[in-house]
Amino acid sequence: MPHPQHRHRRARLTAGAALAAVLALTATACGDDGSGSSGGEGSGKGKIVFWDNNGGVRTDVWKKIIAAFEKKYPDIEVEYVGIPIADVQKKYDTAIAGGGLPDVGGVGTAYLANMVAQNALEPLGARIDDSALKGRLVTGMVSSVQAAGGQGKEMYEVPTSANMGTLWYRPDLFAAAGLQPPTTWSAFYAAADRLTDARNNKFGFTLRGGAGSIAQALEMMYAQSGIDSFWDGDRTTVNDPRNVAALEKYVGLYKKDTPEADLNNDFVNMVAEFDHGTVGMLQHNLGSYNDHVKAFGKDRIEGVTLPPAQDGGVRTIVSNPVDGLGLFRSSKNKSAAWKFIEFAASAPMNSLWNESAGAIPANTGAAQDAWIKDAEPTRTAMESLNDPRTTIVQFPYYLPDWNNITKADSEPDFQKVLLGKMTAKAFADELAGKINDAQADFLAHHKKK
Repeated sequence: MPHPQHRHRRARLTAGAALAAVLALTATACGDDGSGSSGGEGSGKGKIVFWDNNGGVRTDVWKKIIAAFEKKYPDIEVEYVGIPIADVQKKYDTAIAGGGLPDVGGVGTAYLANMVAQNALEPLGARIDDSALKGRLVTGMVSSVQAAGGQGKEMYEVPTSANMGTLWYRPDLFAAAGLQPPTTWSAFYAAADRLTDARNNKFGFTLRGGAGSIAQALEMMYAQSGIDSFWDGDRTTVNDPRNVAALEKYVGLYKKDTPEADLNNDFVNMVAEFDHGTVGMLQHNLGSYNDHVKAFGKDRIEGVTLPPAQDGGVRTIVSNPVDGLGLFRSSKNKSAAWKFIEFAASAPMNSLWNESAGAIPANTGAAQDAWIKDAEPTRTAMESLNDPRTTIVQFPYYLPDWNNITKADSEPDFQKVLLGKMTAKAFADELAGKINDAQADFLAHHKKK
């Protein structure tokens, strides 16, 4: 749980949480319990249904976990249903409205508030405290789940994994140039300059100017500014002067220390640009690690968590959606369903799943496993998430317009900033205005219920 001296910081996360709480309360006030039934504990035996929220991609590893579970609990049968990740939110909403929810399901914080608001999920705090999971879950993931659920410190999913932004760099290029690793922002910008030789097509950095550019820009902004909350009251901090200054430094890299073609980069092209071998640094998440290892070998690629705003100070990271397992209120066999959740989130199974996914395990017992030790960037990210000094800026995933605002609505303007046709301040003000309007609309809509 969060360190006592940082409770005030966690409290500042409540702008998003409060809105989700309002949504939950108003849904209840409207008489919609979502689940249609409060279910029951059941016998702890028999069949339970599990929905995988990334069916196909993660089916094989879930089949292994289910087989191990059924071996340990031969009187429980798990029916696996794989739901494609693109369809899972709609699938849950349809089942909440019309019935047919599973006993257990994969649930991400990006849509957790909506499900909590409809009373579809069982609160799990007491079950966690009475289980072997108590004290064994990464604190940063716990905080994200609590904030996303909107009910104070209540847990409506058991976290299983998360991703994190990583600053990838080429240690061989750094050593040849006599550079220190980019563990401070001053070292990062110095390396971006030193490693750039545009006439010979060598660059210090590559950035994403196309699809997905806003998430990366926000991550770089908050990490540099050190602003520890997405909200100041009911207004976003996106256009805080410190964030604007950070954005100016970040976009100032374009064409000076980056390839000009970065303007249209999505993540695939950005990663390919880096893995081509003539770029010194890249900011992307842990998901591209295997691509870098394939391109360079483990000795010629390293990844570090984004530096703290002040050298040696508190590290500020933005929330990546946390994946987890939810127990549905409508389940008639919650006892058996909880056994499955506890088993799947145990250190061995959580480690198995995350090794397959290339993600950060939620169970701290996996930290010493061989694959984690071998994948240093993943281990470093896990340590950062579990560090009470790390500040996590929670994005308002509960806003229905969040994806549109931060993607289609803002990416063309970000390209204008890169091209010098729009100032960083004007961009940040425009983005902040859209977010503030979305928040106001969201709150007003649910107050009417």
